[in-house]
Amino acid sequence: MTAYYSQDIHGPFETFDLGDFDLESGDKIRGLKLAYATFGELAPDKSNAILFPTWYSGTTKILESAYLGQGRALDPSKYFIILVNQIGNGLSTSPSNTRAPFNAARFPKIAIADDVRAQRRLIAEKFGLEKLALVLGGSMGAQLTFEWAVRFPDVVERAAPIAGTARGTVHNRLLVSTFIEAIESDPAFEGGWYAEGAAHRGLRRHARLFAAAGFTPDLFNHAAWRPLGFSSSEDFLTGFVEAHFLPQDPNNLILLASKWRENDAARRFGGDIVAALASIKAKTFVIAIEEDGFFPLQDLAAEQKLIPGSELRRVSSIWGHLALFGLDPGYNSAIDTHLRELLAA
Repeated sequence: MTAYYSQDIHGPFETFDLGDFDLESGDKIRGLKLAYATFGELAPDKSNAILFPTWYSGTTKILESAYLGQGRALDPSKYFIILVNQIGNGLSTSPSNTRAPFNAARFPKIAIADDVRAQRRLIAEKFGLEKLALVLGGSMGAQLTFEWAVRFPDVVERAAPIAGTARGTVHNRLLVSTFIEAIESDPAFEGGWYAEGAAHRGLRRHARLFAAAGFTPDLFNHAAWRPLGFSSSEDFLTGFVEAHFLPQDPNNLILLASKWRENDAARRFGGDIVAALASIKAKTFVIAIEEDGFFPLQDLAAEQKLIPGSELRRVSSIWGHLALFGLDPGYNSAIDTHLRELLAA
């Protein structure tokens, strides 16, 4: 696991030390570090900065591979792009890289708002930024995007939450709970005090639940995984989905999933989601994947209607929610089209 969360696999990345950091829960992280990577050059007037936080189980290297490049909407020759790793993802401060006694199962509870407040300090203290041309993110990254737009409306000029909501639905919270329970169901999990590699059965169980809801039925029915070189659906599930999760730390994944499950951008508005979304000043494109089983189109559409001047943009992919990984050229092209239009607005 230590080797997985490394510069060799997910670098190059840098770290920003925020010191002792007070959490929304009233607890604190001692010596919080955010891992981040930047691409492109910041304009003299600092008008071209984009922030792109990671999603569940993702890292900045995954975002770079799937969304950045010459000729893409997120082109480092035009924009200064900051990719930032969530607290708990194994690169930023996490259960797996924190020293005892606050490591592993003793790591404090984190909220999406904690990530956003920490990222606000990163852009201000490290880069001197008071405005962001765009904040975007997929899935959990969309949750962070909504929190950014609600919490710091005068900082975010444009927002593109992709395949995620500002507040979790009952169904979504149930789904995420099954992911957590699958990991914890492994007898080797030992309440979070497992030996390295011991809880792999729980991770495999979790991976298959993730695949069942994250991909579309048509992906399996039409063997759309064949171009990736897999010989059967079982080969794909083992060699692609299990392979993605097995190197990761179970406590890290549970921490991330707990943030996902408990997310609510309206918390600072006393739970009033109408008031929270009405406070957004950013030009916002809410981007939905039509076949998404994690964050269904109708849930995104309902929230989008509450955001002043916003637009609902739709993309389609046989990969469902997990089109986010950039495996579908059609999805990639559609996302670039929407982001280009938003950035030109």
